[in-house]
Amino acid sequence: MNEERTSIHGQWSSKFAFILAATGCAVGLGNIWKFPYITGENGGGAFVIIYLICIVLMGLPVMIAEVLLGRRGKHSPINSMRYIAQEESASRWWQLIGWSGVVAGFIILSYYSVIAGWSLAYIPIMAEGTFNVVQSLSSPEAVKQFAQNNFATLISNPITLIGWHTAFMAVTIIMVSGGVKGGLERAVQFMMPALFVLLLVLLGYAISTGDYFIKGVEFLFRVDFEALFYPNCTPDSCEFSGRGVLVAMGQAFFTLSLGMGSIMVYGAYLSQKTSIAKTTAVVVAADTMIAILAGLIIFPIVFSNQLAPGAGPGLVFQTLPIAFGQMPWGTFFGTLFFILLAFAAWSSSISIAEPVVSWLVEATSLSRRVLCIFVGFLAWFIGLITVFSFNIWSEVKPLSNFTMFENSTLFDLLDFLTVNIMLPLGGLAMAIFVAWVMRSRSVTQELKTTESSVLYRLWLFALRFITPLGVGLVFLNAIGVFS
Repeated sequence: MNEERTSIHGQWSSKFAFILAATGCAVGLGNIWKFPYITGENGGGAFVIIYLICIVLMGLPVMIAEVLLGRRGKHSPINSMRYIAQEESASRWWQLIGWSGVVAGFIILSYYSVIAGWSLAYIPIMAEGTFNVVQSLSSPEAVKQFAQNNFATLISNPITLIGWHTAFMAVTIIMVSGGVKGGLERAVQFMMPALFVLLLVLLGYAISTGDYFIKGVEFLFRVDFEALFYPNCTPDSCEFSGRGVLVAMGQAFFTLSLGMGSIMVYGAYLSQKTSIAKTTAVVVAADTMIAILAGLIIFPIVFSNQLAPGAGPGLVFQTLPIAFGQMPWGTFFGTLFFILLAFAAWSSSISIAEPVVSWLVEATSLSRRVLCIFVGFLAWFIGLITVFSFNIWSEVKPLSNFTMFENSTLFDLLDFLTVNIMLPLGGLAMAIFVAWVMRSRSVTQELKTTESSVLYRLWLFALRFITPLGVGLVFLNAIGVFS
């Protein structure tokens, strides 16, 4: 049945175009911002090993399943799941996988644009040499306070945040409005090579720090499981903790942008001649490599300025600017770093917007350009909730009566709903549908393999048993069961 089904949105011009687009979808703030600081918080090398194992056992199997569903359906996630459920004589309720992904992605787009706007805001801040003043400050405490005040000034001004939020969203919608080849493909063909070049330039700069680069390499790759499993040791006691493993599992799942329909809709534009397994493996390898490169860039810079590698979410917007402010050519390379961050964010945001746009194109007779403007404006408007959560609504905490959410702003609640609830459940449902509901003939047809293939059996076993267990543990950890 699916041989007759074609995508009305177009098709990637080549396998390489899909690899660039899917890698751009996966690569974002999570790789360049989040991966380094959670590695720093969880002991370095041992965490990286667990993360890589989870990528292979959880991330890759689910990503293959999501691309498979997209190419099988050839439509937006919502309609792809509807058609495939009908084809497999399954319940129409499986269509909720598509709805959940599209809705989650749309909400994420609304606040992702605000956070990504910070990277745009820091480009002129760094270019003006704002942080060069840290060299003249009297103490480490004064330097830290300067960085915190600078960041606080940015997020406390709603007008400034709205301006950068608007700029980021506008560029996103312009790129998406061009369609598959004229918009998405053209954007990633420019941004992804540019991102790699920027990474390599910054890596070269990190290497120039000499011993500090070696220290950064040791931090990332030295295996110390005690630091991972016993993070809060004191001279008197050591208490075992599995939190670092759960964090690695969560990062492995979320770094690939799984569960929000982006990978599924990109799979819908993939040629029938392309091998899903091989192509997806390349995407996963590229995404992982970029995360590792980000660590190799950031940690030497952090160590060379005697800063803390486990500085938490403030590592990029507070700790790194201090480091750049104290380095030779710091203004140039600091500006370059935040340009890199903006490109990574845009490569993700266009993929987040595409599922809802593609569904509206299928559901209405309006032009893609008009629908992109509508989606962009609506996401921009909802994004104002996030903007105000950092300033005039910072004390609005509607679920403060619940211990788990007592300090949660409206932005925190949106983030928790999508990242901790909707995405893992969506990914889990996709794994179950492909592994247990779809007929083996349909799955092997898309993967161009046979049921007797060893690799196919290993993938199916991981998708049926290992992935659901891992994603389930991530979900339970996210909702506080293990806290």
